[in-house]
Amino acid sequence: MFHAFFFVPVIVFLVIVAPIWLVLHYVTRWRSSRTLSREDERMLVDLWESAKRMELRIQTLEKILDAEAPQWRRPTP
Repeated sequence: MFHAFFFVPVIVFLVIVAPIWLVLHYVTRWRSSRTLSREDERMLVDLWESAKRMELRIQTLEKILDAEAPQWRRPTP
């Protein structure tokens, strides 16, 4: 009799409350992970600035090559 008193609430908890609790927990974690942290935002800004600098360097190198070796863009047979 004493075991039945604890058995029913435990079963109800495991079958109803625990799955709902887990789903809500992971939905909350998923929503919070969708946003970027300040560190991630800063890293993206740094990467964007580096990409822009590299693009300018490549354009400069292409201009130099166009002036000094106009044939550099043509594939060799």
